[in-house]
Amino acid sequence: MQPDLHIYIDGAWIAVGIVWLVGAARTKRTAQAQTFGSRLMHLSLAGAAFVLLFNPSLAVGPLAWRFVPDSAAIAYAGLALTIAGTGFAIWARAFLGRNWSAIVTIKQDHQMIQSGPYAVVRHPIYSGFLLALFGTALALGEVRGLLGFGLALLSWWFKSRLEENFMQQRFGGEYAAYKRRVKALIPFVI
Repeated sequence: MQPDLHIYIDGAWIAVGIVWLVGAARTKRTAQAQTFGSRLMHLSLAGAAFVLLFNPSLAVGPLAWRFVPDSAAIAYAGLALTIAGTGFAIWARAFLGRNWSAIVTIKQDHQMIQSGPYAVVRHPIYSGFLLALFGTALALGEVRGLLGFGLALLSWWFKSRLEENFMQQRFGGEYAAYKRRVKALIPFVI
């Protein structure tokens, strides 16, 4: 990664953390929540992904091998993807409002959001995070970044499947129609 880029990449992720902390204080009460075991699996995978991406002491052996050339153009492309992804996730988080939760839940008086970023993909926070993590991995350029991205993808895939089940139970046919109309993570693809 170019020496000055890590400051901007770290800044994008810090902005996400601040938005999440501030927003967590303003959510609706929970009516139904995922189990501890499923939460532990998601957090373990996501935590390992972030450790791989942001802990330079893990750049040893095969984890330090480059999967792209050490190039300013590639690093800046990674920065652009990181900023775009974190921006999309923040937009989705703000749009979700008080229905948001760090864990998979159904809130009291839960509303099914289908506009804004939720008209583009059903899980825009996960999509934004995955785009940002891919950008961070690209800017880093090391195998550990790809491995971290893969772990995050697995983590949010599991979490999205559980969330889909919760939403299907709560909203029934309305959610089934939404699923037919809007892709889960990548517009028009998947």
